[in-house]
Amino acid sequence: MLLLLLGQALTGISSAQNSLPESSHESKQSPRLEPTFSWDTVPLYMHIRKKKSYTKEELAFLSQFPLLTFEKSNGHGDHGSIEKGTLVSARAVKSLNPDTTILYYRNVIVHYGGYDINHSLESIPGAFLQDQQGNQNLIRSQVPAYDLSNSKLRRWWVDACRDMTSDPAIDGLFLDGNIKALEPGYLAREVGKEKKAQVLAGYHHLMKETREAIGPKKLMVANILRARFDDAGMEYLNYFDGSYLEGFHHNVGRVSYEDYVVKGIDAMQRASQAGKIVAYTSGLARKENQSKMGIDEAHGATESEAQAQAELTYSLAIFLTAAGKYSYFRVHEGYSADQNQRWMRWFPEYDKPLGPPLGPAKKKGYQYRRSFQHAEVFLDVKERTAKITWR
Repeated sequence: MLLLLLGQALTGISSAQNSLPESSHESKQSPRLEPTFSWDTVPLYMHIRKKKSYTKEELAFLSQFPLLTFEKSNGHGDHGSIEKGTLVSARAVKSLNPDTTILYYRNVIVHYGGYDINHSLESIPGAFLQDQQGNQNLIRSQVPAYDLSNSKLRRWWVDACRDMTSDPAIDGLFLDGNIKALEPGYLAREVGKEKKAQVLAGYHHLMKETREAIGPKKLMVANILRARFDDAGMEYLNYFDGSYLEGFHHNVGRVSYEDYVVKGIDAMQRASQAGKIVAYTSGLARKENQSKMGIDEAHGATESEAQAQAELTYSLAIFLTAAGKYSYFRVHEGYSADQNQRWMRWFPEYDKPLGPPLGPAKKKGYQYRRSFQHAEVFLDVKERTAKITWR
């Protein structure tokens, strides 16, 4: 194909949610931009970053994907800022395939360098959270966290999103860091429970303010569905047109692996049935999640093509079990295109005819079966095995 293209704290949070108007942005009634979607083959998603400009071959590869997120740090090495580098890349992809839906990455709580807009932060007192000793590098002890209770900070953040989405090459936002903002215990020890509750309330205001600023047509896709939440993140999905999924296999707390994955599959199914965009991602080689509170996903490198193929089958079976219209799939070894070309790996399954599902998946215990026009899917979550029979 490439060749063809060349708690108590929660009480305060709940109060904050209740004080906000219900989100009026419902996918079935909204005039949102609809991404290109087809069941002809496996619908694919791409999520990538690169410090310098993409080559012609890489741009041709990217233009194959109906849904694409340019992650943080795109192109700033050549163009001076993430904003400029992202626009250069987005416009280049759009010139090859105007139907590719392109999302611009912003983190709702983690402050990353490289953005032009960062210069104006100096004029906003109290933009960052700090601990009792005055330290501001609270995220992984390396980078600052936004104080979302600060209305001036929120306005700065929203204005940056509005400016980028006003460009016709950008179809919407990819909103990351939501789990860090919503998890009651994250940074609570550093900043105190009361401040954390204020940050969570600020997050809900931020999402509403962002929607109002960018308008109903531009997309808001968040990293939000996660089985760790009571309702797997569905309770926060009304702000958004859809969700990216990572950390799908990293069970949190005392929940078993199989129950955690089944809960995630159920959330994917319900989100798809509600007309939401679902961008499912999984690592080709999994590392143990050692991030704080198990929030960030870890990726490893595959040792062989056989390992990559085996992981593809299991992850693809999970996706096909739950996929609906506007569901997209990706397996990968990380988000960076700087180190190697393995991010351009194209599996034979991506070119095989799939066809629409013949009905929803049938579940028995931890096993699922689902039929498509040209494929039969079997998934056993407890045994972590799967089989896809292509007709």
